[in-house]
Amino acid sequence: MKEFLDQDFLLNTSTAQKLYHDYAANLPIIDYHCHLSAEEIANDKTFENLTQIWLEGDHYKWRALRALGVSERFITGEASAYEKFMKWAEVVPQTLRNPLYHWTHMELKFPFGVNKLLNKQSAKEIYDHCTDLLNTSAFSARNLLKKYDVKVVCTTDDPIDSLEHHQKICEEDFEIRVLPTFRPDRAMAIEEVTGFNIYLDKLQEITGYTIDSYQDYLGAIKLRHDYFASSGCCISDHGLDQIYSEDFSDQEIAAIFAKARQCQKLEKLDVLKFKSAMLLFFAELDHEKGWVQQFHIGAYRNGNARMLKALGPDSGFDSIGDNLHASSLIKFLDTLEKDEKLAQTIVYNLNPRDNEMMASIMGSFNDGSVRGKMQLGSAWWFLDQKDGMEKQINALSNLGMLSCFVGMLTDSRSFLSYSRHEYFRRILCNLIGDDVEKGLLPNDMETLGELVKNVCYVNAKNYFKFGKEIKLTQLI
Repeated sequence: MKEFLDQDFLLNTSTAQKLYHDYAANLPIIDYHCHLSAEEIANDKTFENLTQIWLEGDHYKWRALRALGVSERFITGEASAYEKFMKWAEVVPQTLRNPLYHWTHMELKFPFGVNKLLNKQSAKEIYDHCTDLLNTSAFSARNLLKKYDVKVVCTTDDPIDSLEHHQKICEEDFEIRVLPTFRPDRAMAIEEVTGFNIYLDKLQEITGYTIDSYQDYLGAIKLRHDYFASSGCCISDHGLDQIYSEDFSDQEIAAIFAKARQCQKLEKLDVLKFKSAMLLFFAELDHEKGWVQQFHIGAYRNGNARMLKALGPDSGFDSIGDNLHASSLIKFLDTLEKDEKLAQTIVYNLNPRDNEMMASIMGSFNDGSVRGKMQLGSAWWFLDQKDGMEKQINALSNLGMLSCFVGMLTDSRSFLSYSRHEYFRRILCNLIGDDVEKGLLPNDMETLGELVKNVCYVNAKNYFKFGKEIKLTQLI
């Protein structure tokens, strides 16, 4: 019987163990999509306690606490940091077979060196130990990134964000590149006309553009896109319930924009047409600059209306959606391809039934111009766990080229989530090792090791255009 979380955790064959320890374990990390705070990195934040860095904003843990009958007072409420941690410690043993049980203990083991299981009895000792470390400069935001050997961090930023914190980091010549990502979800949210007009007014103030017409709006957006590019941005990202691909005319979109600017209620078809037009506009801007565009598709957000009203969005009340995506995704990609304006593209799928469908669609739009131009993105959100990662890797392997895959990301707000890269690397090596043991792959360690290194690090380094050479470790 294997010991839990030993050096060969998740590695069930000798081949898997060799692949992980000799080829994957010591590779650096490129975190090309996350929700870390650039401000906290710029200010090199020191965290007050383990609760602050570990539980605040973590809706994975919040969902588990609610499911296990814990009052909101100990989740997002007024309980003290220590009380909230103790509640989490009490429920951790009840999370067995949920990925939280793995992540919790991996994050305690590194960087904190805690090898004990977290439970009610061990909680105080672990809390005190980790909090003492967090109160030192060695565990500041920047030094945590260094501990995980992160080379690039790409945050998620609205077009109207000032990017002042990214600029501060750049001016200080911090050894880790911290770059913005252009995330224009709010710039498409015309369905709520009052909020949309507030957004337009802010955009107007920032750009100095008077935004009275749709063409004014496109001009202001392009200014911000250019500004992001000047700040090192080379990636866009969209969080969508679906890809929008309604037919429209420029005259229709101009009229829809005018109605919204006058705070008139829009019909559902008006909203869909406007979103379709904007999505194509963003994609064309990305292609023009040689950016990579990302699409996170399929979440059903804020399903619990009462809790949305009480706590706001991103509080743990989202779920997997069941929209049908094939027709709209193909139409969107093909519209861009016809005009030769299809940028490098990563599509992240949230419904496991759609892995093969999306993998096959992405393969239909490779054109030989870029290695792995069209990517089925890593398993994300609800699929960001062992079963979900294995299914995504298998779908990509069967219908695409695993050797071109740009690998894992954190998609997290926590500086401790880099254990997800270790988790992914162990799972990848185990799948390959298992195929070797079954005679499905040759026991050619040089070829297999090259595949592992490429998927875990090298492909991402070559795929994204970060603008400054990233120094490789001696292993590569």
